[in-house]
Order: sequence, then C-alpha cells, then structure tokens
Amino acid sequence: MNEPLRTDRDVHVHQPSNRSLGGTGSDPGSAETDAYALEAPFLASLLIESFRQWAADYDALPVFGEGAALLFDLSRTLLSGHGSTSPSSEEQISLCVQEALRTGGPAEAPVESGMLLRAVPVPHRSEGKPIAALVFLLPLGPDPEGRRAMLYACALDFRSRFHILFEKRLVEQAMERQRAQDKEAARKDALFIAAKRLHDQIDVPSVLKETILNLESLYPDSEVDLLLSQDYASVDVRVKPLVFKNAAADISARAFLEGKPVKEKGEGAIRLAVPLSGKQAVYGVLLMTVPAGQWEENDLPDFVMLADTAGSAFENAKLYEQSNVLIGELQLINELTKRLNQSLRLKEIFQFATNELLQVFHADFCCVLQLNKETNQFVVMSSNIPALMGEQFSKEYGFCGMVYRSKESLIISDYHGTGQVASKLMDLTASRSLIASPIMVGDDVGGVILVAHRNANYFSYDNYKLLQVLSTHIGLAITNASLHAEVRRMVITDNLTGLHARHYLNEQIQLRQRKDPCGSLILVDIDYFKKVNDTYGHQIGDRILVQVSDVIKSCIRDSDIAARWGGEELAVYLPKVRTEQAYRIADRIRSRVEGETDPKVTASCGVSEWTFEDEKISPESLFYRADMALYEAKHHGRNQVFVG
Repeated sequence: MNEPLRTDRDVHVHQPSNRSLGGTGSDPGSAETDAYALEAPFLASLLIESFRQWAADYDALPVFGEGAALLFDLSRTLLSGHGSTSPSSEEQISLCVQEALRTGGPAEAPVESGMLLRAVPVPHRSEGKPIAALVFLLPLGPDPEGRRAMLYACALDFRSRFHILFEKRLVEQAMERQRAQDKEAARKDALFIAAKRLHDQIDVPSVLKETILNLESLYPDSEVDLLLSQDYASVDVRVKPLVFKNAAADISARAFLEGKPVKEKGEGAIRLAVPLSGKQAVYGVLLMTVPAGQWEENDLPDFVMLADTAGSAFENAKLYEQSNVLIGELQLINELTKRLNQSLRLKEIFQFATNELLQVFHADFCCVLQLNKETNQFVVMSSNIPALMGEQFSKEYGFCGMVYRSKESLIISDYHGTGQVASKLMDLTASRSLIASPIMVGDDVGGVILVAHRNANYFSYDNYKLLQVLSTHIGLAITNASLHAEVRRMVITDNLTGLHARHYLNEQIQLRQRKDPCGSLILVDIDYFKKVNDTYGHQIGDRILVQVSDVIKSCIRDSDIAARWGGEELAVYLPKVRTEQAYRIADRIRSRVEGETDPKVTASCGVSEWTFEDEKISPESLFYRADMALYEAKHHGRNQVFVG
C-alpha cells in the first residue's frame, strides 16, 4: 500500500481504482473476475456497500477499535477499509490476501508481535470460488483461537450480507428489464390498435380526427399539429394548411418537399416533422413538439410508421369520397335521364331539371332554354325566375350565344368583371357567378342551361365539370342508365366471387332492421385458408373462394344476401329467419363445402340473430355475436357451426 489507511473511527469507503497490493497481472483469480463481471457488472459497488453496512454494525465492538478490517477484490485492489494499518504490514497483507484467494480458504501471515493478520475469502454465490477477500488485522488477545472463531463468524456474516444484497440487486434489475419490456409491448400494442383504427375510417374527417387522437394518446405531453397541403375545412384547430414560407428554414416544408422526417432541437424541446404520405402523393405533414427529456431516438420509427399509416388512410378516404361523388353524379344523371324518358311532357321535363340543378349546385337561380328551330331563337322553357319564363333570345345574345357558337361549357367567376357580355338573367337577379353548358342533341346545340348565384367566385371547377356532364348526357338517357346500373353493380359486387360487397350488406341489414321483425346472420370462414395459399398458390386459393361462394349461393334464397366480408370470410344475411333455420342453412353450407371443394377444405360458421324485441339492434351487434360464435367454432376444432 502506498499510503496508510486513515485512522478515524468512521467507516471509510474507497471507490475501486488501480491501486492494489502486489500487482494485478498474475493473480490466479483474474479469469474469475471477468466471468463474474459478466454476471454482475455492479459487483465492486455491491461489495463496497455490503462492507459499509457490515463495518457500521461491528464498529461498536472493542476488538475492532484496536485494529483494521479491509476488503480487497481479486486483483488485490483495496475496495474499502475500516481502522488503520502501518506501512510495514502492507507486504504481509498482500501475501495473505494472495494465499486466501489462491486456496479459497482462510490464510494468515506473520506481522508485529501480538497481532493477528487473517484473510478470509468471499466466495461466489453459486460456484464457491473467491470473488474478494476480507482481511482482519487485530490483536491476538488472551484467546487466539476464540479470536479466530469470532473473525470467521464475522466473515460469514459479511458473506451473508453481500449475497443478500447481490440477490436483491439482481431481482431489481430483472424487474426493471421486465418493466421496460412491458412498456415496449404496450407501446407496440397501442401502435397496432392505432393503425387498425385509422384503416377502419372511411371518410377524411374521421381519419384526421383519429390521427390527432392517436398522437395525443401516444405522446400526451407533446404539441401536435396536422398540416395539410390541400384546402380542407376542419373543426379541429390543430388541422391547418401547410404554408410554404422560407421553406429552407421551415422543417414542415422540408419534410413535405423531401418526403422524409426532419428533426430540430430547440431549447428544452425537440420538433419533429414527418410527411403524411400515401402511395400516390404526400398530403401533408405531422408536426410534433416533444419535451427533450421525453423523446427517445427509438421512438422515431414508430412515429414514422404512424404517419405513413395516417397518410395511407387519408388517401383511401379521399379516394372513397371521390368514388362517392362519382356515384352520386352517376345517380343524378340516371335520375334525370329516366325522368326525361318517362315523361311525354317536355315542359315537365325541363322543370324537373331546373329543380334538380338548383339543389345539386345549391344555386340561387337556374334557366333551361331550348332552341326553337322555327324561330331560330332560344326560349326559356323553365326557370325559378317568373319574369324570364317564355322569354326569347337570339342565338347571338349573351352567354347563350357564346355557348351556342363554341359548343362548350363556360364558367364566370364574377359577372361584374366581364363587362362586354350582356345578360338579362345576371342583371335582373344581381347575380355574379355563372356556369353554363350546351344541351347537345347529336352534334348540334339543342338548348342551354344557365345556373347562377349572387356571390362572386361561388362555383368551383368541379361544378363546371358536373354541369358539363349532366347537360351532355341529357340526350343519352338510355345509355347513361345502363352505364350507371353497371357502375352500381361493380360498386356493390366482389369481382372474384360474384357476391355482394361488405358495405352493401351493411346497408341492406340496416334497411331490413327498420322494417322486418327479425333476421339472422351467418359468418363463414374457410379453415386454414393461409395454408391452402401457401401449399397450392393464390390462384388455387381464389378458386377455392369461388367454389365456396357458389356453394353458399346454391344454399340460400333469392331474397337472402350473400357477401364477401373480407379475405376468406363470407357472410349471409337471412331476412325474417330465426336461429334454428339459420343453423340448418349454415350446417348445409358447411357440409357441402367439405364435400364439394377441390382441393378439399372445410369451413367454420358463426350464427347470430336479432328480433324487434332486442334492446340494441344494429348491424355491428349482429356481426359481433356472429363473430364470437365463429371464434368458438374455430376454438373447438373447426368445421363446426356455433350460435352466438
């Protein structure tokens, strides 16, 4: 030892250092130190803490006031000590420690007359090999053997304290690891649920609302904004337009333009911008400000995944909205053309068109004019402006003349800015916005539609296109009716199986529940369908789906509704049918699937019913009970029918 231990009576704890007795390189316990360190990197600190507690309890004994108690590790580095030693005894202490560590048993070395130097190894908790040595330098006293026995008992007490503390620390670490694993698992579950709920939404407001709610739930102490690159009216103030000002310094603009996350460290917080991307485009940016102490880098992939999921859900919702608009337009075209073809009174037809156009465009005024080939003038055949009824205008007059000459639709954002074009309609009604379109009869203009509003910039380009479509198809009523029927059939039909689509089944169940006294639902799931795909390929899997669908169609009435619920799940709604009959139908489907499919597969079925007496009537509760019954059928061995 290069310096004597301090001699005050307090317990002195020395942090592990390179200071050792007799060197470190050739110690026989060096390999054991490394092995034990792998198991417990905190070994040295535990030894020191155990020694401190142990020495504090034994400090009151007179015999310890006359000498010293020291703790060494396997490299003979002094970890901690109590009492004092002389420089002349350092060599004997080093040799004594070395011998105790080598033999694994107590060792003694000669020192000054009347003093006892004894080193007792501290063993490994399970292997029994030394991991440290406890050294006593005390007066022999009148009973040397009794003194040795006492020191051995003290050493045993120290070992016990150390092993208890060691086990406690291991348990604490295990619990901490378990807590971390539980936290991570809970986070993954939350992300999975968030992704599922986002994909369950089918309209843009729901997607935006769900995105905000998910971020609030996952990052409760953060500030979240959703910046959209396209105009959208939202009730949530956190949904804002994405403005490109000083794009180089704005992390939101950079994330949008670069299509990748951008992070910025601020004072006490971290700002993160992640693009809201779909397959077709980037629709906006999720901007989040997180307190610096609550952000971890491994959170970034989860946040990016959530943003990608929100972008995909937003894109799907927009496509769904656009498809609904298209369907609505086709329905409108169909209704107009049907009415045109059904009525023999031309005046009634034009009046119907006027009323519909006012509603479709939420317009203030509408005029439908017909070209009178005899007088070669446009005649107002229908209008919600009484003063214009029956008025006649030259083919060269105003906007009618412009449409007639160009054979094209037109849009006027602000009539006050045109100046050169005269219009009795616009002047009489003080209107400022106008959309107009020709009514084509073959290749000729047979009439003109004028739709006006008092506000400037009222009509959109979509309104302009819709009017163009409506007016063009007036002369093609029969063709458009057939087209609409075909489009409607494709919307409500699954292309592969020929069954109805899921949303159509939902709509029909809701309709039936408003007027029928009861009904039943069968959910059919092909057992081990993934195994079929993996074994035979997806083409055979599709063939199996078609076979099972054909079985279902052959087992039900024309009034029953069969649909593809999703993947390998099919559903059948049976109006005015109770559970008993539904069970028989389901079992017939199950039996025929087993006997008629090639390659052979089986199916499990869940059955549920509703009646007007039920407290809660909804398609959701009906599907939930059938799904639970299907789960029971799967759980009890498959190829079965269970009733929920």
